[in-house]
Amino acid sequence: MALSHRDYRLASDTDKAKSAGIVNERLLSDYLHHVFPFADEAAVLPSLRKPLTFQDLDTHLQTLLCEGDTADNSASDRELEGRLGPQPVVLDHTGGFEGLLFVDDDLLGVIGHSNFSSIRATTCVYKGKWAYEVLISSQGLMQIGWCTLNCRFNQEEGVGDTPDSYAYDGNRVRKWNVVTTNYGKSWAAGDIVSCLIDLDDASIAFCLNGQSLGTAFADIKTGPGVAYFPAISLSFKESVAFNFGSRPLRYPCEGYLPLQDPPAADLLKAHKLLGFVKNVLCTHIHVQEERMAEADCSVWRLNGEATVLITMAHIFKYFAPLMCQVYLVEDVLMNFLLGILEGGGSVDEHPLIQQLLDLFWLLMEDYEVNECLKQLMMSLLRAYRFSPIIPDLGFQIHYLRLTTAILRHEKSRKYLLNNVLFDVLRSVVFFYIKTPLRVKEAGLDELIPTTWWPTHFDKEGKDERQPKDESSDERLRRRAYERGCQRLKKRIEVVEELQVQILRLLLNNKDKRTGKASRYIFLNKFRRFLQENASNRGHPTALCPPEYMLCFLHRLITAVRACWDESCKKISGSVTSDAAFVPPQLFYNGKVDYFDLQRLGGLLSHLKKTLRDDLAAQANVIIDPAEIQAASMGDLDEDEESGAAQRPAGSTPARPGWLGSPTLGRTNRFLGAAAVGLVTPRRPLGQPDKVKVRALAMERRTEEDIEGSHGGDDGLLLGRPVGWLQQPVADKSLLELTDGIVMMYNLSVHQQLGKMVAVADDVREYAVALKDTDEKMARCPPGRPDILEELGKSQKVFAEKLNHLSRRLAWINATTYSKEKMLDVYWLLRVCMGTIEHADRTGSLFAFVPEFYLHVAMYAYNALKNYFAPAGGMEQLPGYEETLTQLAAILAKHFADPRIVGTDIKDALMQALASYVCYPQSLRAVERIPEDQRVAMMRNLLAPYEQRPWAQTNWILVRLWRGCGFGYRYTRLPHLLKTKPEDANLPSLQRDLTIACSHRKFSLMSLSPMNLNELAFIRAVVLQASPVIDFRFHNDFSSLPFILHFFESKSSSSLVSTLICVWFSVECLCFLPLAWSFAIPSEDARKPWLGVGGGPLDCGAVFPWPAVSLAAAFLAFLAVM
Repeated sequence: MALSHRDYRLASDTDKAKSAGIVNERLLSDYLHHVFPFADEAAVLPSLRKPLTFQDLDTHLQTLLCEGDTADNSASDRELEGRLGPQPVVLDHTGGFEGLLFVDDDLLGVIGHSNFSSIRATTCVYKGKWAYEVLISSQGLMQIGWCTLNCRFNQEEGVGDTPDSYAYDGNRVRKWNVVTTNYGKSWAAGDIVSCLIDLDDASIAFCLNGQSLGTAFADIKTGPGVAYFPAISLSFKESVAFNFGSRPLRYPCEGYLPLQDPPAADLLKAHKLLGFVKNVLCTHIHVQEERMAEADCSVWRLNGEATVLITMAHIFKYFAPLMCQVYLVEDVLMNFLLGILEGGGSVDEHPLIQQLLDLFWLLMEDYEVNECLKQLMMSLLRAYRFSPIIPDLGFQIHYLRLTTAILRHEKSRKYLLNNVLFDVLRSVVFFYIKTPLRVKEAGLDELIPTTWWPTHFDKEGKDERQPKDESSDERLRRRAYERGCQRLKKRIEVVEELQVQILRLLLNNKDKRTGKASRYIFLNKFRRFLQENASNRGHPTALCPPEYMLCFLHRLITAVRACWDESCKKISGSVTSDAAFVPPQLFYNGKVDYFDLQRLGGLLSHLKKTLRDDLAAQANVIIDPAEIQAASMGDLDEDEESGAAQRPAGSTPARPGWLGSPTLGRTNRFLGAAAVGLVTPRRPLGQPDKVKVRALAMERRTEEDIEGSHGGDDGLLLGRPVGWLQQPVADKSLLELTDGIVMMYNLSVHQQLGKMVAVADDVREYAVALKDTDEKMARCPPGRPDILEELGKSQKVFAEKLNHLSRRLAWINATTYSKEKMLDVYWLLRVCMGTIEHADRTGSLFAFVPEFYLHVAMYAYNALKNYFAPAGGMEQLPGYEETLTQLAAILAKHFADPRIVGTDIKDALMQALASYVCYPQSLRAVERIPEDQRVAMMRNLLAPYEQRPWAQTNWILVRLWRGCGFGYRYTRLPHLLKTKPEDANLPSLQRDLTIACSHRKFSLMSLSPMNLNELAFIRAVVLQASPVIDFRFHNDFSSLPFILHFFESKSSSSLVSTLICVWFSVECLCFLPLAWSFAIPSEDARKPWLGVGGGPLDCGAVFPWPAVSLAAAFLAFLAVM
């Protein structure tokens, strides 16, 4: 039975009450009077009331809704006094701006796109008390306030820089009116600034998140001809959203009116209609007993009772159109739904929301319920993003619970996925947990009452005091601080769990009853999201902020791994999430779009041409020649900036989903899936059949395109390399999601991880400064109270700053650098390494792998090593040593891989290897790789310097030869350390370097007396590859005659090439001792150069490198000549 006001004529049937019947007329009349009471109906006896039926219910309802309209209209007329301009109030994008700005579709959001842009609103005020709110989306340079029509702005002067304009700048914490003074507090992204003007008192004030900052300006200019517009000036990339009254003000101020009138009449009607709905939900009709009873609305069910449905249909005839207005959705509907969840408990314990959504889809027009859901999700997103942070994160939890409840409704979820979450909203905001800038207002001082920070540091600035060495007071403080951090972490985990639940709902692949499953809708939208961020890397205003991407990545990893492990339980022998990797087929079978991202072997169109035969032979895939021609033509057009690049028929221009302005749209050419053919091996040789794959836009892909039709090597796994054993994968869609996670980390997540470390660095610097100040106070002479007073002031400032930073660091550690987040990045590293290793086995098809897989492998290792210190070292990770060895083998093999053609990626691999061999643990990992791989690595390092970055190669050779690495890894110069670096005696890879040259075991770490054969080997090494050799002299200089004998037979030209190689080295001055032996003949004259006590000379820790290296080379050259 489908009842709706669109196909059910409510007053046409005379026998409606009888047909809806089931209840008698008296009970029906009592029920309707109970649901739709008059204001004074309680004083009227039931026996004296006029009978009410469905036939006259419409008239009765209209009478109820018209009550109070006259009073509201007169009040609205009085509010118009003191204001000039159109309604609704929006930003003046036609003539009231200066500079380049991006304005959203609703003319309320704005992004600066030039040096200092300004814009004002369309409405001004000249009398009374008025207010508007600004939602801060970025915390950069902005000046927000009021200006008159006479103000003229430019790229250097904005609001507050002219006489009749007044502004508040929370970035610099100042107020502006030609001159500037300190005022207010610093703002952060997610704050709300209330701008208040009292023209009766001639004053302007501001509030931050509802807290008054005090009067900013008094005695402002007023009188005839003076009216003030809301205005803002903002620098490049800064963004805000205005609320002039189109939505309820988040922090209304008593006595101040919003610039835009609220829809008072509609608001009153909506509240009345919602009251009628509540009456229906709380009333149960006992048909057999012919009586009504009060019921618990939380357990109400839409059971198809005719009386209830017809009553609801009458209500929704008037209620549905009102739910298309954003103000009413936010003020009436959202608050009502939030009230349902206030009782606590899990979302599953509140089925009423699911029943109400069923009612919406039943009784509202499609366009009405679509607009209602869209506005509801936008309101929830704004409420979540701009809610203040309190210790229990109650606001965030409240809004996420309602979001979860709505997305549990299948039909609503699919509509929102298809049309809202990625197309209209910046939906990743739901997965972001913002970091509080003001820890006191966030309640962190209550949650973490005791602060702690490291107090003992080594010469390199690292904390050297182990917990067992702490004093009792330090131990108590640290443990109290850690308990506070654990309390904070548990509360944050509640929010993270809700966010993962939302993603699990969006990744549901069982809801196929009403069309395409949610997962496949999400997958296509997610791919489009990645394309927008990969293609718009030159347009920062169009990118998703990296802090959002970071949180989104961690929640998505948790959700994907949970779905992966659940699917593995259904198919025995399938790959678990711990061993997850992306099969190489995805990179060349055309099923996944990589939107022109660089491959290891170059451009995709080039690879399709050059490796066409390899694809057919190794993967049974045939590229359609028409596809190759189309790709070639596309490459010719991709440099054109006209934006008119040809797109496949039916495709739509791609634009950032969270930005509504058409000016922000950017058409991205979609490279369709390659037309491929699958060669059937059992058929006789001949022209292979081609199974055409349609070139579809991402949004048009079906489940069959992703999962395949029969669960084998089709779908995303089409084109399995010949000879590979088939390994079952439960859900192939998870492979593409994993691939997208890797891409997302490469886009901006790693960059954000590096930025957040700055807080820990600040804590360390302030702790060192505080310790230094304490030591100075202890040494201060008793007769200098002035010095002691100044030191005391500095001590207080440092201590206050450390208290603030330590609490903020606790938040960052819980949200960004926790043990769980570290395991996520570690999983990502293993996924990349597994993908690279499997792709490497495909031979020449390895060239199809996108470059970002190697980048993410290097980035993830760097993050684990340098960023997650609070969560513990890499040594605590499961399978840590095996992973290091696996990564070492990848770097050693692929830094000189001829299948990799990109200069940037080759340089990155070389630099990663250079860094890898500079630390004890990773160097040992290099020593653990198979000997044949080590020897091959040495040969590649010793290869001629054609197309080879000399500096990086020399660094690696120096490290492997000497065993104590490259000097710049220290925060302090090694020769200034009181103790020798801990890794100075680390075993090195000299043996492999020797084998690479002559297959003869030999060591040059210290030159003891040698025979002529050994010297001949040294000469062979120098003549063949000119490696950097570190000759270390001992006290007796016993090896000097052999070295001199060796170089007597060497030509000067070879020596010159060797010295040039030495010059490019930075740490090791290989031939400096040799130069001394020529230029400084006597041993007594050489001793001052040999260090304290004439001990072994370590050329890597004594001299300033550039000047001495050049001087040594010059002296040696002169001596030989």
